[in-house]
Order: sequence, then structure tokens, then C-alpha cells
Amino acid sequence: MKKEDIQPWDWQRILFGEAPPEFLVEVFVRTFIIYIALLIIVRLMGKRMGGQLTVSELAVMVTLGAIVSPAMQIPQLGVLMGILILICALIFQRGLNLTETKSPAFEKISQGETQLLVKDGRIQLDQMAAAKVSRQQLFSALRSENVYNLGDTGRVYLEACGIFSIYKTKEPAAGLPIFPPTDDAVNGYAQEMVENSRACATCGNVTNSADEDEACLICTAKTWISATISVKSQLADS
Repeated sequence: MKKEDIQPWDWQRILFGEAPPEFLVEVFVRTFIIYIALLIIVRLMGKRMGGQLTVSELAVMVTLGAIVSPAMQIPQLGVLMGILILICALIFQRGLNLTETKSPAFEKISQGETQLLVKDGRIQLDQMAAAKVSRQQLFSALRSENVYNLGDTGRVYLEACGIFSIYKTKEPAAGLPIFPPTDDAVNGYAQEMVENSRACATCGNVTNSADEDEACLICTAKTWISATISVKSQLADS
């Protein structure tokens, strides 16, 4: 489009672009055809495409979005070209999955590895940094599973697809509280202070030392919080 073709308040161009208004009907038909084709392709890609996506699956979904848009909106392009590209994306995704099945090394490169974020109630700071997960993201995931104290967690894994796998301990133990301190009872549980126990505010390591200036043996931080243990609240028993 030339500069002189741009006129202020040119509603014909603003609403319909350079295509005639009749093209809107064609856009509807194109959208319907591409939508049906996209549903078929995604269905053939498998159930995982409708769940939590892995890195490669997310890349495929973004590619699908880039494929379908021009075929629906650009008059110079036919829908068959868009459908052909969708089929190519399907073949590529199936081939990638087959390669990952046969080659664990390739799967590790394309999908990544499962990372251990919490071990025996202590945050693994090196793994948290490598996974680029913040403490609040971790705590939010734990609270959503009715875990409000790091002492209740045996293992927390960040799976390759981005979801958290949380394994609780059989019995609650003293640990770092992870719920807002203004809440007296959350979801039927309350926190009871553990006498002479403190938890590192950085990694959750619990110590019985009375020296508040002592560095944590795990992460060398010097910020401590009173350790607590999860117990059933009076609200849950009433």
C-alpha cells in the first residue's frame, strides 16, 4: 500500500481492508474448513495435545496457529495449501515422537529432564535455579495439593512437561511454613510451633540451634523462621 492510499477515517479500508466486503463470506467458509481440518489434525496427534503440553508439543501448537491464520484471511492463498501444511506438521510431530521413543538421548534433548525441587522437606536451590522456578511458584503448587509445610513433603519433582509431582510424607514433620502467616487455619489444617526448632527461610532446612546468627549448613543463609508442624485445627474437628 502506498502512502497516498492511506486516508484518515477511511472506514471501507479500516473495516474490510483492500478486499471487497463480499470476501467476509469467503472468510467464514475458509474458517469453517480450516477449523474442521485443524480438529482432525489435533485429534490425530493424540490425547497429549489436549493436556499439559511438552516443549515439542507446544512448538507444534504454535506452528499450527501460524499455519491456519493465512489460509483463513489472505485471498491470494487457498485453503488446500493450509491443509497440506497441517498434514506436514502432523507427519513431523509423529516422526518426532517416534524418534523420542527409540532414542532416550534424543528425548532428553527435546523434552528435558525431570528435576528434583524438594527433598526430605528441603528446597534444592540448584535445581530450582536450573528449572527457573521461583519459591512462590513452588509454594503455590504445594498449597494446591493441601500441603502447607515443607516438613510434609518427601519429594517434589518438576516433570519435563512442566507439571509438579508431589509426594507427601506419611507423618507430618517440622518444617518451613509456606502459607500466609495471617491465616490461622487453612483447609482444615493449622500450624503448631515446634519448640527450639527453626527453619531456614531460604531452603527450609530445620535446626535445633539457638544461635540466630548461625549460617544454614545447607545454603549458608542466615534468615530463620520458627519451624512449625501441621496439625488438624479445631475448626476441622468441630
